[in-house]
This record gives sequence, C-alpha cells and structure tokens, in this order.
Amino acid sequence: MSGTESSRGRTGRPPLTSREQILAAARRIIDRDGWEKLTVRRLAAELGIGATTVYHHVRDREDLLIQLLNQHADQTLSPDLPAEPRERIVAAAVAIHDSLAAWPWAAEVLTTDGFLGRLGESALRMVEAVVAGAVDHGCTPEQAVHVFRAIWYYTVGEILVRTHSEGRRPAGDGRPAFFAGADLSRLPRLAALGDQWPALAARDTYREALRAFVDGLLAQATTATTP
Repeated sequence: MSGTESSRGRTGRPPLTSREQILAAARRIIDRDGWEKLTVRRLAAELGIGATTVYHHVRDREDLLIQLLNQHADQTLSPDLPAEPRERIVAAAVAIHDSLAAWPWAAEVLTTDGFLGRLGESALRMVEAVVAGAVDHGCTPEQAVHVFRAIWYYTVGEILVRTHSEGRRPAGDGRPAFFAGADLSRLPRLAALGDQWPALAARDTYREALRAFVDGLLAQATTATTP
C-alpha cells in the first residue's frame, strides 16, 4: 500500500510520528505479544504518544492490520514469475507461502472474513498470477477461482498447522501426543512407524505436495471442460 489512504482528507497540525514508526511499533507488539493484543491504545502507549496522533495514520485497528499486511507483502512479494502457466501458478503459490511463513500471524489474520479482499497490489499480483495461470492452462475463469481457493486453503492450513506444532515434542516413550492411550496392536501401520512419526511429520514437503496438488486441480478442471 503506497501512502496512507486512511489519513487523506485530514486537516490540522501534521502528526509528529511517521507512518513507518507506527507500523514498526505495531509489528513489535505483534512479534512480542501476538496480533490479538494489538490495539490503537496499546500502540500509542508503546510509542509514548496520544492515540490522536496514531489516528492521523490509521482509521482503526483493522486499518492498522491491513497496512501492516500490505507493508509485509511489499517487502516480501516481488518474484519473477515463469511464463509457463503451471509453473507460474506454482511459483506464485510458493511466494505466498514463503511470505506468510516469515510472519505466520498474517495467515491467521487473512483467514478472517474481509481481509483478503483488502490487500494491496503486491499481494493481489500473486492472486492474479494463479488465476491467470489457470485460465491460460485451459480453465474457465470460474474454475480458475476454485483453483486459487484450493491452493490458498492448502497453503494457509500448512502454515498454521506447522506454526502451532512448532516446538512440541513427544513425551515419554516418544509417541506423538495423538497416539497416547491408543491400542497400537489394532493400528499396525502406525505401530510400525513408531517414533519415526514426529520426524516424518516435521519434514517440509510443501513444494512437492503443491506440485502434485496443482497438477490434480488443473487436470480435473480441464477434463471437466473437454467436450
């Protein structure tokens, strides 16, 4: 997001605190305490200024979050995308994934209704790349939206599960927590995996699975449109 849309049309004394300082302080709060704890009042206290000064730059908490998301996208989403449609889709999805993985709280915010549609150009270029890539591959525009939605759900889900699982370690005999109390004599495949499960589950297979997922989505869509 370029400029500060929320401050347009305001009059009076110019604010002494810059937008960059406000966003940097907001990011400190999020990194330290979580995005749920971010409020305009708390941000003002962090900076040692009045809330009125903050409102020169943001309309409200939601606007603040949108500005933070767009700033992050501007800083992390600038890949050169391939011309070939399928590879363009994969590259755009990987760029989205890596951007969100660098700041996982953003994935949580973007699962809230209304936020995805308010993103700036940097983020929307990646959405455009996926949709255009699907259309260029032979999907209808409607199918292309479904392709993006499926990739988006997979990507956000992968990041959130990995983030919330990070740092957890199986206790006792090495079984993951969700095996605890199970009669593994009736679950032979899981019993055979044993304490390999945590290491296998921790592997980063996003790109490999993404390629298979994209291939399946495109094949399903183009088969459906073939007479």
